[in-house]
Amino acid sequence: MTFESLLTKVQKITVLTLAGMLVVVMVLSTVHLGALIGHEILMPPRFLIRVQGLLEIFGYFLLVLIGVELIETLKAYVRKDAIHVRVVLEVALIAMARKVIIEEPNEVPSLTLFGIAALILALGIASYFERQWRDEPHDKQPSKSSPQDALADLKTPN
Repeated sequence: MTFESLLTKVQKITVLTLAGMLVVVMVLSTVHLGALIGHEILMPPRFLIRVQGLLEIFGYFLLVLIGVELIETLKAYVRKDAIHVRVVLEVALIAMARKVIIEEPNEVPSLTLFGIAALILALGIASYFERQWRDEPHDKQPSKSSPQDALADLKTPN
């Protein structure tokens, strides 16, 4: 067994262990979210959730959703030994959406709000370009001429 293959096995075991722990955390978080929703519903006035409670529920919901996307990232990594840019961008966008939902605009400095807006814009642009790149056909047939022929075509005047 080579050192590289040993490192690969340790890496796989580590990722699988992380995935297992993340699944446990996700199950417990989902149960906690259900308990949080139940608690908010049963608080007076019953069956009416106050705005602060809704913000807390939505923030926690998005936190659980981030965990689900992280599990997806780990699955893709185990399957193909590669992290998909699309999934990472989705996790980052969900995290930023969560940040926007749970922050009180009056309590956050305006520079921080501009920073969050810039991050969301950058992630949106990156997402757009990732989708454009993914939708383009990358299996174009190479030209049958050799690189030398292409250089000769550039050098010859018309």
